[in-house]
Amino acid sequence: MSDHSATLFLIGASHQTAPMDMRERLALTPDKIESFHAALGALHGLREITVLNTCNRVEFYGVAESPAAVARLQETFCAFQGMPPDAFAAICRHAHGRAAIEHLLAVACGIESQMLGETEILGQVKDAYAEAQTRRTTGPVLNRVFQKTFQYAKHVRSHTAINEGQISIANVAVDLALKIFGDLSSTRILLLGSGDIGEKTAKAFQSRGATSLTIASRTLGHAMELATTFNGTALPWEHVTEKLGDYSIVVGSTSAPDVVVTTADVVAAMKKRRAEPLFFIDLALPRDIDAAVAKLDNVFLYNLDDLAKIAEENLAARTAQVVHARQIVGEKSEAIWKQIESQAGGAFPLHRVELPR
Repeated sequence: MSDHSATLFLIGASHQTAPMDMRERLALTPDKIESFHAALGALHGLREITVLNTCNRVEFYGVAESPAAVARLQETFCAFQGMPPDAFAAICRHAHGRAAIEHLLAVACGIESQMLGETEILGQVKDAYAEAQTRRTTGPVLNRVFQKTFQYAKHVRSHTAINEGQISIANVAVDLALKIFGDLSSTRILLLGSGDIGEKTAKAFQSRGATSLTIASRTLGHAMELATTFNGTALPWEHVTEKLGDYSIVVGSTSAPDVVVTTADVVAAMKKRRAEPLFFIDLALPRDIDAAVAKLDNVFLYNLDDLAKIAEENLAARTAQVVHARQIVGEKSEAIWKQIESQAGGAFPLHRVELPR
């Protein structure tokens, strides 16, 4: 690539820069994905792009012909999400060149995660890259960056103890339930959502002795398939509200754009439970459970931020590995960057991207 104005860039926001209510506004829910990619396709000067959209971050890695093209991407995203540009600028992380690569590699390794060392993020980065390939929005630069990132992320994880204990959202959530109930063998559990997080949560529950799992999904076939895998029961989505009071633990992990369990739903459910408490674990973003239910008597609600705080209790062993992991990340990102510069004859890129503030 010989164009001196070309820029490898990162823009985005995560749990490190934005509170949960802001992250909910940023999240690209499934109903928005197609139209947003159509908007990206119309942007002049955007050569390559990969969108990393998870429960805790929305980030764009790309190659643009100029800083103006990057600014247009930021403006388009804000307009699409109905967010004032200055509000997004206040929480936006931006980087270029080697710094963008270093951030991506740190993300893939789990050292930028809300739960340090968590294991799901590498798969999520791979999925984001695979989707970009399917959409044909990657090119020689991002292909090199992402493929080398996967190689080096595996190296970091195998040469440090950064993910010791197999930290994951699902494991932390289920360990919390185990701590509260002591014995899960007779506890009735309802899982809302049959996607990747729902499947991992079901597996974590089963591994800790749970025998009464019910899965509900907007697509009954998906719920039935997951229920069969874990010897559970499938519940039609339209029956969730009326059956809510039959369960002691309800886990939300859908990709719905709005809450799926309202305060009114829980008030009605608690009438059936009398004095028995009801525990909600909300693993979704946007959130599945109305935050106001936490104010109800005998109702307990834990969200992603709450689980991250709980995970910090077991942080000491992994924290000691962060320095080592970041050293490797620095070395490997420098190696990737040199390869890209060499491929471009030393001419890519030469300037810093300054986004509007």
